[in-house]
Amino acid sequence: MLNSPNNPSGAVYRRAELESLAKVCVEKNLFVLSDEIYEKLIYDGQEHVSIASLGPEIKRLTVLVNGMSKAYAMTGWRMGYAAAEPDIIKAMASLQGHSTSNPTSIVQKASVAALDGPQEAVVKMIREYNQRRDYVVNRLNGLRGFVTPVPPGAFYVFPNVSGLYGQRVGDTTIRDGDHLAEVLLNQAKVAVVPGSAFGAPDNLRFSYATSLERIKEGLDRIEGWLNR
Repeated sequence: MLNSPNNPSGAVYRRAELESLAKVCVEKNLFVLSDEIYEKLIYDGQEHVSIASLGPEIKRLTVLVNGMSKAYAMTGWRMGYAAAEPDIIKAMASLQGHSTSNPTSIVQKASVAALDGPQEAVVKMIREYNQRRDYVVNRLNGLRGFVTPVPPGAFYVFPNVSGLYGQRVGDTTIRDGDHLAEVLLNQAKVAVVPGSAFGAPDNLRFSYATSLERIKEGLDRIEGWLNR
């Protein structure tokens, strides 16, 4: 299972890294489920590379999945799609047809319009996300106990917060990342996702898929709470 650009870290695999992975998968005959839903949300001149594009052998082993909710902000109209070898897609359709409902005709038409239509709105959105990302990273790195790398893709930042473990804020001593997420929710009134959900218990996931005003308010609350 491959997810690039990545949720939760915002990491983007480079071409050379994917070529090495593809070589191993071909040698071992391993299938790749490649989730590329954040493919358009990339910054700083980074390049999105689909592992399926690296040759016919790895293409045969790849199931590419994507959707409309990220790049085209169609979060309420649940439309996803997959690309793979015909026999794999046929088996997927046979299974899914008996287990899920299907997207409405309106959503299907809207998805085609999004993919085939003008892309200026996506470019504008990426510029806005880039501004929000830089703001969040700079603010978080200015807070005691937060170490935040700059993510080259998606719309998340994933700071390490282990520097706060054992420290006392107000009348609370921070135990771990899960505890910090709970305390931020209850005391600072800011919701974050614990990194333990992604196998990284020392991290917290922050999303910047909201207005800069709300981002500023949330970070102001966290800073005010830390300064107590």
